[in-house]
Amino acid sequence: MMKDWKGKHLIIVGAARQGLALAKYLGGHGMKVTVTDQKDAKVINAALQDFQEGEINWALGGHPIELLDDADALSLSGGIPLSIPFVQQAIQRGIPLTNDSQEFMDIVTCPVIGITGSAGKTTTTLLVGKMAEDAYGKEHTWVGGNIGNPLIAVVDQIKDEDIAVIELSSFQLELMTSVPEIVCVLNITPNHLDRHGTMKKYTRAKARILTCQSSSDIAVLNRDDEESWNLRNDVQGRLITFGLTRPASGLAGTYLEGKMISYWDGSSSRDLIPVSSIQLRGEHNLLNTLAACAIAYAAGFPVQSMINGVEALSGIDHRLEYIRTWKGADWYNDSIATAPERSIAAINSFQEPLVLLAGGRDKDLPWHTFARLVLKRVKQLILFGEAADLIERALQDEIKSGIEEIPYQKCTNLKEAVQKAADIAEAGDVVLLSPGGTSFDEFVDFAERGERFRKWVQELS
Repeated sequence: MMKDWKGKHLIIVGAARQGLALAKYLGGHGMKVTVTDQKDAKVINAALQDFQEGEINWALGGHPIELLDDADALSLSGGIPLSIPFVQQAIQRGIPLTNDSQEFMDIVTCPVIGITGSAGKTTTTLLVGKMAEDAYGKEHTWVGGNIGNPLIAVVDQIKDEDIAVIELSSFQLELMTSVPEIVCVLNITPNHLDRHGTMKKYTRAKARILTCQSSSDIAVLNRDDEESWNLRNDVQGRLITFGLTRPASGLAGTYLEGKMISYWDGSSSRDLIPVSSIQLRGEHNLLNTLAACAIAYAAGFPVQSMINGVEALSGIDHRLEYIRTWKGADWYNDSIATAPERSIAAINSFQEPLVLLAGGRDKDLPWHTFARLVLKRVKQLILFGEAADLIERALQDEIKSGIEEIPYQKCTNLKEAVQKAADIAEAGDVVLLSPGGTSFDEFVDFAERGERFRKWVQELS
């Protein structure tokens, strides 16, 4: 949006990782930057330590409207909704909105691959990143975005001959006009409705990754996900697909051919990687790998780089992460599951008897499909956090419809839930943290929740 920052004033709303990375970059390139946050200095003290005195301006403890009087643009960190009064006032004044990913896309000169979806974004981004590292070399591959490390922080180090792989959320996309030349929409299921309000608005935010492309770009869509596939008319350039069965006539894409992931070009098939190479558990990770291979094919990666990349990714923090076996029960951390759909995928990844820890903070999402599966597949359920009562009501509704009840307990917080699980679990069980809700009722983010869970499980004795 802004190629020349000299003498310009950018207001960054939200002292979170994305906003602070942009503040650091633009502050170091001659732009006047002010960061405003509802929290006061004591709460965000760690963030303040990363900046030298006078490097940027701070407006903490609220968002004073007078900041807008000389603002040239407003950048929103991921957790900041468009609906807050400060942002609405900026919109009324005609002040442009941006974010760190938009600014990165306006600056970067190397090829960029962008990945979005309701579930599987991080796993697919990491898979494509590993493939890219093998194809381009680790020193020429940059992986980041919503995955946790904003690429704006390193954009000056990225060379023309490099490649970047960026994870993009609906929060980022709803403000973006510049998008990568190769993009993928993995799937679209109910998520972040507390932020977007309706599925239609959420879907349109995701669709911007397609509508902002050009006719020379490539889009990858999921044939097996209705909402992703419904976006095919939004594709501006070439369409490549992925799914479990071979694409229909006239379509190209990856699919499962026996024990191989193969690519169909419309008339002939080419084997890419054996399914046995996949190190990650669950059918959802098979789909993530099919997507990654379709993206890699679109980017021109060698087949051997696809194989090497898939074999290199054996596990990801907070995503069906094995922690330990204690008293014969295997404990797994799936803290990334911040929506019921993600927890459903996690439950379906196991055949063993499950002790499930679920809860956190709800995002105005439906719980009844989750509750139905829990009653059929879970041995014992432990609910925790703000969403515990909501999930319990969904369970009771399903029980009234005739599904057999299972034992469940409610806990105030996650630590209490871990102890309950330790009391209940038996040899042969899997104890699975797959909350289905966000962490914000108790933790900063899903990563902190997962780290605390890991710590408390390791401390069991």
